[in-house]
Amino acid sequence: MIKVEVFFSPGCGKCAQAKAVLKLITEKLGADKVSWRDINILEEMDYAVALGVLSSPAIAIDGKLVFSSLPSTEKLRLELTKRLA
Repeated sequence: MIKVEVFFSPGCGKCAQAKAVLKLITEKLGADKVSWRDINILEEMDYAVALGVLSSPAIAIDGKLVFSSLPSTEKLRLELTKRLA
């Protein structure tokens, strides 16, 4: 199973969009294949900094920062599909 973490800031419009896109992709790939967790950067700042998150939204996959900004739906889908292969 792939573990996806979405780093967000409260009130961030792009962050809400990232979470919506991820949820859609996850549903298409199957919840049994991809799990995700929303991470409030303000509440888990040490963890975010340790991964190299400098802005939100950011997306980490399996504990590594993969997208430091909002990727296109296609880029995110391709990355997840590649990891499932």
